[in-house]
Amino acid sequence: MDRVFLDANVLFSIAYDPSARIAAILKLADAEFVTSRFAAAEALRNIDAKKPSQLHRLRRILKKMKLVSEGEVIKLPEGLSLAEKDRPIMSASIECGATHLLTGDKHFRHLFGRVVNGVLLMRPADYLRMREGSSER
Repeated sequence: MDRVFLDANVLFSIAYDPSARIAAILKLADAEFVTSRFAAAEALRNIDAKKPSQLHRLRRILKKMKLVSEGEVIKLPEGLSLAEKDRPIMSASIECGATHLLTGDKHFRHLFGRVVNGVLLMRPADYLRMREGSSER
C-alpha cells in the first residue's frame, strides 16, 4: 500500500475544483493519504475565503487524511538542494514514512522521479498515470 504525502498545492487544487482530474487521487484504493499541519495551513491560507464551498471541501479532505507534524528538518543527501521554505514538506514526508510525495511546486521539479530518503517525488498526474497503468495489468 502506498503512503502518499500531499503537498499544499495538491490539496488546494483538489478543493478548488473537485471535477478536475487531480481529484481522482483521493479515490484510489490501496493508498493512505497524509499531509502535514504545515501543508494544511498553507492550503487553508491560499483557498479563497469568498468561496465557502472550496473551504468546506478542503476541510472535509483534511478530516479524512492523517495529519503529521513536520518533525526536524532533515539534511538532504549530498548534491541535492531544496528551497528553505520547502524543506518542512520534504522532511515531513520522510519523517512520516511516505512512499510518495505529490507536488506541483516548481521548486521540487528537479527532484521529480527521484527517491529521496525513501520517498519518490512525483507530479500528481504522473502518480495517477502510474497507478492507472498498474491496475490494467
